[in-house]
Amino acid sequence: MDKRLVRLCLTAMMGVLLTVSKEVMAFLPNFEPVTLLTVLFTLCFGPLALGAVAVFLLLEGLLYGFGSWWVMYLYIWPLLWCLTWLFRRMDRAWQWAVFAGFYGLCFGTLCSFTYLPVGGVRMMLAWIWSGLPFDLMHAGGNFLLMLVLYSPLRKALEKIKAAGTIG
Repeated sequence: MDKRLVRLCLTAMMGVLLTVSKEVMAFLPNFEPVTLLTVLFTLCFGPLALGAVAVFLLLEGLLYGFGSWWVMYLYIWPLLWCLTWLFRRMDRAWQWAVFAGFYGLCFGTLCSFTYLPVGGVRMMLAWIWSGLPFDLMHAGGNFLLMLVLYSPLRKALEKIKAAGTIG
């Protein structure tokens, strides 16, 4: 089978998995596996994971509309991919749990940048302040998910990669 086709299908499936996993957990505020999966996909599949993030962004826009929240996603999720790639030498679950928790805590602040040109610094700070309880939940959720699921999912993804069809 053509390796390009395998990579394309893998990228699409990872992007769909990001979307479906977020939807399955939507009943819990800011407790989502997208950070966990983005980190794991990046560590295991490198640049293919950035394609998966693009699929995720497109699907989210199609599901919920292409509003100002979507503009935030256009830089927040690729930034997670970039930071993960920069720290890819870390190999312990607790390190990635701290990383994911910190990213969750910063999520609202990162989102607030889109409001700077619209409402200035005051609106940006209001967004950060009002979202702080959700960012704390996001940090806790990211930390727990990463701490518990990092090792078993990383092993499973490495086995899939080692199967030989994905390079």
